[in-house]
Amino acid sequence: MNIDALEKMLAKGNDSAMLRFGLGKAYLDDKNIEAAIEHFKHCVAQDPDYSAAWKLLGKSHLQMDDKASAESAWQSGLEVAMRKGDKQTEKEITVFLKKLKK
Repeated sequence: MNIDALEKMLAKGNDSAMLRFGLGKAYLDDKNIEAAIEHFKHCVAQDPDYSAAWKLLGKSHLQMDDKASAESAWQSGLEVAMRKGDKQTEKEITVFLKKLKK
């Protein structure tokens, strides 16, 4: 789905964590990092257990060269992934955090 279609859904009041994640991912892919961050933040505010959103929020912050915010998002995502048993996201975030600290 393209950004315009997702934005229309949001404008109609269909706000949800999944929609915000989709918008965040679409904007991230489109290199509109500020918009991606905004939507990922809304996503995790609506569903703090959305570990994939925390992961991409961290990646977005890193692309803006905001290492502290990236680390914070990834720490939150790591806690969620570990609690939920989301092993793949846990592994990915662990790698991101190790690279960040180098």
